[in-house]
Amino acid sequence: MFTMLGYGAGVHAPGIRDRETWLDAVHHVNLSHGAAVRRLRAELPADALIGSVPNLQPAKPSSDTDEDRKAAAMMDAAMNRGTADPVYLGRYDPIMREWMGDRVKPGDEAAIHAPLDWLGLNHYSPTYAQARANAFGFRNANPPEGAETTLMGWHVAPDAFRDMLVETSERYRVPVYVTENGMADDVEPDAAGRVNDAARVCYLQRYLGAVLEARARGADVRGYLVWSLLDNFEWAMGYGPRFGVVHVDYKTLKRTPKASYRLLAELAGASAPG
Repeated sequence: MFTMLGYGAGVHAPGIRDRETWLDAVHHVNLSHGAAVRRLRAELPADALIGSVPNLQPAKPSSDTDEDRKAAAMMDAAMNRGTADPVYLGRYDPIMREWMGDRVKPGDEAAIHAPLDWLGLNHYSPTYAQARANAFGFRNANPPEGAETTLMGWHVAPDAFRDMLVETSERYRVPVYVTENGMADDVEPDAAGRVNDAARVCYLQRYLGAVLEARARGADVRGYLVWSLLDNFEWAMGYGPRFGVVHVDYKTLKRTPKASYRLLAELAGASAPG
Protein backbone atom coordinates (compact mmCIF):
# COMPACT_ATOMS: atom_id res chain seq x y z
CA MET A 1 0.00 0.00 0.00
CA PHE A 2 2.69 2.51 0.87
CA THR A 3 4.56 1.83 -2.37
CA MET A 4 1.54 2.38 -4.63
CA LEU A 5 -0.04 5.20 -2.63
CA GLY A 6 3.29 6.90 -1.93
CA TYR A 7 5.14 6.45 -5.22
CA GLY A 8 2.50 5.54 -7.82
CA ALA A 9 -0.74 7.34 -6.99
CA GLY A 10 0.91 10.04 -4.91
CA VAL A 11 -1.89 10.05 -2.33
CA HIS A 12 0.42 9.45 0.64
CA ALA A 13 3.93 10.66 1.43
CA PRO A 14 6.23 11.26 -0.36
CA GLY A 15 3.52 12.17 -2.90
CA ILE A 16 5.22 10.85 -6.04
CA ARG A 17 3.15 9.88 -9.08
CA ASP A 18 5.43 7.92 -11.35
CA ARG A 19 5.09 4.34 -12.57
CA GLU A 20 8.81 3.68 -12.89
CA THR A 21 9.56 5.06 -9.43
CA TRP A 22 6.76 2.90 -8.04
CA LEU A 23 8.26 -0.22 -9.62
CA ASP A 24 11.68 0.71 -8.19
CA ALA A 25 10.10 1.05 -4.74
CA VAL A 26 8.25 -2.27 -4.96
CA HIS A 27 11.33 -4.26 -5.94
CA HIS A 28 13.60 -2.69 -3.35
CA VAL A 29 11.00 -3.16 -0.61
CA ASN A 30 10.75 -6.81 -1.60
CA LEU A 31 14.52 -7.25 -1.55
CA SER A 32 14.67 -5.51 1.83
CA HIS A 33 12.00 -7.85 3.14
CA GLY A 34 14.03 -10.92 2.21
CA ALA A 35 17.17 -9.48 3.83
CA ALA A 36 15.22 -8.61 7.00
CA VAL A 37 13.77 -12.11 7.31
CA ARG A 38 17.19 -13.69 6.97
CA ARG A 39 18.55 -11.39 9.65
CA LEU A 40 15.64 -12.19 11.96
CA ARG A 41 16.21 -15.92 11.46
CA ALA A 42 19.85 -15.45 12.41
CA GLU A 43 19.11 -13.36 15.51
CA LEU A 44 15.91 -14.85 16.94
CA PRO A 45 15.27 -18.20 18.62
CA ALA A 46 14.78 -21.09 16.23
CA ASP A 47 11.08 -21.38 17.09
CA ALA A 48 10.28 -17.73 16.31
CA LEU A 49 7.36 -17.39 13.90
CA ILE A 50 7.86 -14.76 11.21
CA GLY A 51 5.32 -13.47 8.71
CA SER A 52 4.44 -10.62 6.41
CA VAL A 53 1.30 -8.50 6.07
CA PRO A 54 0.10 -7.66 2.55
CA ASN A 55 -3.08 -5.74 1.76
CA LEU A 56 -5.24 -8.05 -0.37
CA GLN A 57 -8.44 -6.77 -1.98
CA PRO A 58 -10.17 -8.53 -4.88
CA ALA A 59 -9.78 -6.52 -8.10
CA LYS A 60 -12.94 -6.58 -10.18
CA PRO A 61 -13.71 -5.02 -13.57
CA SER A 62 -16.04 -2.04 -13.35
CA SER A 63 -17.91 -3.23 -16.45
CA ASP A 64 -18.30 -6.40 -18.47
CA THR A 65 -15.85 -5.42 -21.19
CA ASP A 66 -12.56 -6.94 -22.30
CA GLU A 67 -10.83 -3.63 -21.59
CA ASP A 68 -11.99 -3.47 -17.97
CA ARG A 69 -11.29 -7.16 -17.39
CA LYS A 70 -7.71 -6.57 -18.57
CA ALA A 71 -7.53 -3.51 -16.31
CA ALA A 72 -8.69 -5.63 -13.35
CA ALA A 73 -5.96 -8.20 -14.06
CA MET A 74 -3.36 -5.41 -14.05
CA MET A 75 -4.78 -3.93 -10.85
CA ASP A 76 -4.69 -7.36 -9.21
CA ALA A 77 -1.05 -7.82 -10.23
CA ALA A 78 -0.08 -4.35 -9.02
CA MET A 79 -2.03 -4.18 -5.78
CA ASN A 80 -2.20 -7.81 -4.63
CA ARG A 81 0.52 -9.90 -6.29
CA GLY A 82 3.41 -7.45 -6.51
CA THR A 83 4.64 -8.28 -3.03
CA ALA A 84 2.77 -11.38 -1.91
CA ASP A 85 3.80 -13.58 -4.86
CA PRO A 86 7.57 -13.03 -4.75
CA VAL A 87 7.60 -13.13 -0.95
CA TYR A 88 5.57 -16.34 -0.57
CA LEU A 89 6.03 -18.07 -3.94
CA GLY A 90 9.49 -16.87 -4.95
CA ARG A 91 8.41 -15.37 -8.27
CA TYR A 92 6.68 -12.28 -9.55
CA ASP A 93 3.24 -12.48 -11.12
CA PRO A 94 3.75 -12.60 -14.95
CA ILE A 95 2.32 -9.10 -15.40
CA MET A 96 4.53 -7.64 -12.68
CA ARG A 97 7.55 -9.54 -13.99
CA GLU A 98 7.09 -8.01 -17.42
CA TRP A 99 6.74 -4.54 -15.89
CA MET A 100 9.82 -5.01 -13.75
CA GLY A 101 12.02 -5.66 -16.77
CA ASP A 102 15.73 -5.61 -16.02
CA ARG A 103 15.18 -4.42 -12.45
CA VAL A 104 15.06 -8.09 -11.49
CA LYS A 105 18.61 -9.40 -11.50
CA PRO A 106 19.58 -13.09 -11.39
CA GLY A 107 19.02 -14.34 -7.86
CA ASP A 108 16.70 -11.48 -6.83
CA GLU A 109 13.53 -13.57 -6.61
CA ALA A 110 15.35 -16.22 -4.56
CA ALA A 111 16.64 -13.46 -2.26
CA ILE A 112 13.11 -12.11 -1.76
CA HIS A 113 11.70 -15.57 -1.06
CA ALA A 114 12.82 -16.13 2.53
CA PRO A 115 10.40 -18.79 3.85
CA LEU A 116 7.74 -17.50 6.23
CA ASP A 117 5.51 -19.10 8.86
CA TRP A 118 2.28 -17.14 8.43
CA LEU A 119 0.56 -14.47 6.37
CA GLY A 120 -1.23 -11.48 7.87
CA LEU A 121 -4.04 -10.32 5.59
CA ASN A 122 -5.31 -6.73 5.63
CA HIS A 123 -8.67 -6.51 3.86
CA TYR A 124 -11.48 -3.97 3.66
CA SER A 125 -13.26 -4.04 0.32
CA PRO A 126 -13.14 -5.16 -3.28
CA THR A 127 -11.61 -2.66 -5.68
CA TYR A 128 -12.99 -1.86 -9.12
CA ALA A 129 -10.80 -1.29 -12.15
CA GLN A 130 -11.54 0.78 -15.21
CA ALA A 131 -9.32 0.79 -18.28
CA ARG A 132 -7.43 4.05 -18.76
CA ALA A 133 -4.79 5.23 -21.19
CA ASN A 134 -2.37 6.15 -18.42
CA ALA A 135 0.98 4.78 -17.31
CA PHE A 136 -0.68 1.94 -15.36
CA GLY A 137 -3.44 0.99 -17.78
CA PHE A 138 -6.14 1.21 -15.14
CA ARG A 139 -7.76 3.51 -12.62
CA ASN A 140 -9.84 2.97 -9.51
CA ALA A 141 -13.57 3.11 -10.20
CA ASN A 142 -16.53 3.42 -7.87
CA PRO A 143 -18.38 0.33 -6.61
CA PRO A 144 -21.46 -0.72 -8.59
CA GLU A 145 -24.41 1.65 -8.44
CA GLY A 146 -26.56 0.93 -5.39
CA ALA A 147 -23.84 -1.03 -3.58
CA GLU A 148 -23.66 -0.70 0.19
CA THR A 149 -20.62 1.40 1.07
CA THR A 150 -18.89 2.77 4.15
CA LEU A 151 -17.90 6.35 4.97
CA MET A 152 -14.72 5.77 2.95
CA GLY A 153 -16.77 4.77 -0.12
CA TRP A 154 -15.66 1.15 0.22
CA HIS A 155 -18.00 -1.62 -0.87
CA VAL A 156 -19.33 -3.77 2.00
CA ALA A 157 -18.92 -7.27 0.54
CA PRO A 158 -18.35 -10.08 3.07
CA ASP A 159 -18.54 -12.70 0.32
CA ALA A 160 -15.52 -11.12 -1.36
CA PHE A 161 -13.70 -11.28 1.99
CA ARG A 162 -14.55 -14.97 2.36
CA ASP A 163 -13.34 -15.72 -1.15
CA MET A 164 -10.08 -13.81 -0.60
CA LEU A 165 -9.41 -15.80 2.57
CA VAL A 166 -9.95 -19.08 0.73
CA GLU A 167 -7.86 -18.00 -2.26
CA THR A 168 -5.02 -16.69 -0.09
CA SER A 169 -4.87 -19.85 2.00
CA GLU A 170 -4.84 -22.06 -1.10
CA ARG A 171 -2.34 -19.92 -3.02
CA TYR A 172 0.30 -19.36 -0.34
CA ARG A 173 -0.11 -22.48 1.84
CA VAL A 174 0.64 -20.85 5.18
CA PRO A 175 -1.62 -20.07 8.16
CA VAL A 176 -3.54 -16.84 7.64
CA TYR A 177 -4.28 -14.22 10.28
CA VAL A 178 -6.62 -11.35 9.49
CA THR A 179 -4.50 -8.48 10.79
CA GLU A 180 -6.81 -5.66 9.68
CA ASN A 181 -10.51 -5.58 8.87
CA GLY A 182 -13.14 -3.03 9.74
CA MET A 183 -15.05 0.03 8.60
CA ALA A 184 -15.08 3.77 9.17
CA ASP A 185 -18.02 5.87 10.30
CA ASP A 186 -18.51 9.23 11.99
CA VAL A 187 -20.81 8.26 14.86
CA GLU A 188 -20.52 10.43 17.99
CA PRO A 189 -21.80 9.77 21.54
CA ASP A 190 -25.51 10.37 22.09
CA ALA A 191 -27.02 12.46 24.88
CA ALA A 192 -26.51 9.59 27.32
CA GLY A 193 -22.86 9.17 26.32
CA ARG A 194 -23.42 5.92 24.41
CA VAL A 195 -21.90 5.29 20.99
CA ASN A 196 -24.31 3.17 18.98
CA ASP A 197 -22.28 2.29 15.88
CA ALA A 198 -24.98 0.01 14.50
CA ALA A 199 -23.51 -0.13 11.00
CA ARG A 200 -20.18 -1.39 12.37
CA VAL A 201 -21.93 -4.00 14.50
CA CYS A 202 -23.71 -5.29 11.40
CA TYR A 203 -20.48 -5.16 9.38
CA LEU A 204 -18.50 -7.14 11.96
CA GLN A 205 -21.21 -9.76 12.33
CA ARG A 206 -21.21 -10.38 8.58
CA TYR A 207 -17.44 -10.28 8.17
CA LEU A 208 -16.83 -12.60 11.11
CA GLY A 209 -19.42 -14.89 9.56
CA ALA A 210 -17.36 -14.78 6.37
CA VAL A 211 -14.31 -15.94 8.35
CA LEU A 212 -16.26 -18.94 9.59
CA GLU A 213 -17.46 -19.70 6.07
CA ALA A 214 -13.89 -19.52 4.77
CA ARG A 215 -12.72 -21.93 7.48
CA ALA A 216 -15.56 -24.27 6.59
CA ARG A 217 -14.27 -24.24 3.00
CA GLY A 218 -10.80 -25.25 4.13
CA ALA A 219 -9.05 -21.91 4.61
CA ASP A 220 -6.42 -22.12 7.35
CA VAL A 221 -7.45 -18.92 9.15
CA ARG A 222 -5.98 -18.80 12.67
CA GLY A 223 -7.09 -15.40 13.98
CA TYR A 224 -8.93 -12.13 13.39
CA LEU A 225 -7.98 -8.62 14.53
CA VAL A 226 -10.36 -5.73 13.99
CA TRP A 227 -9.13 -2.38 12.74
CA SER A 228 -9.08 -0.75 15.06
CA LEU A 229 -9.20 -0.65 18.84
CA LEU A 230 -9.21 3.18 18.96
CA ASP A 231 -10.31 5.94 16.63
CA ASN A 232 -7.11 7.34 15.16
CA PHE A 233 -5.36 9.39 12.51
CA GLU A 234 -6.31 7.99 9.09
CA TRP A 235 -3.40 8.87 6.81
CA ALA A 236 -4.29 11.63 4.32
CA MET A 237 -7.85 11.90 5.69
CA GLY A 238 -6.83 12.97 9.17
CA TYR A 239 -9.18 12.50 12.12
CA GLY A 240 -12.45 12.45 10.14
CA PRO A 241 -13.07 8.72 9.58
CA ARG A 242 -13.45 6.72 12.79
CA PHE A 243 -12.38 3.07 12.55
CA GLY A 244 -12.23 2.30 16.27
CA VAL A 245 -14.45 0.11 18.41
CA VAL A 246 -13.58 2.62 21.16
CA HIS A 247 -14.53 6.25 20.57
CA VAL A 248 -11.84 8.85 21.26
CA ASP A 249 -12.77 12.46 22.03
CA TYR A 250 -9.83 14.17 20.37
CA LYS A 251 -10.13 17.27 22.56
CA THR A 252 -10.29 15.55 25.96
CA LEU A 253 -8.93 12.08 24.96
CA LYS A 254 -11.87 10.49 26.78
CA ARG A 255 -12.38 6.93 25.54
CA THR A 256 -15.84 5.39 25.26
CA PRO A 257 -16.39 1.75 24.24
CA LYS A 258 -18.87 1.54 21.36
CA ALA A 259 -21.62 -1.01 20.75
CA SER A 260 -19.18 -2.84 18.45
CA TYR A 261 -16.74 -3.15 21.36
CA ARG A 262 -19.44 -4.85 23.44
CA LEU A 263 -20.22 -7.20 20.53
CA LEU A 264 -16.59 -8.32 20.30
CA ALA A 265 -16.29 -8.65 24.08
CA GLU A 266 -19.36 -10.87 24.16
CA LEU A 267 -18.08 -13.02 21.32
CA ALA A 268 -14.66 -13.37 22.94
CA GLY A 269 -16.23 -14.28 26.28
CA ALA A 270 -18.51 -16.84 24.70
CA SER A 271 -15.58 -18.54 22.94
CA ALA A 272 -13.13 -18.37 25.85
CA PRO A 273 -12.10 -21.76 27.27
CA GLY A 274 -13.66 -22.63 30.61
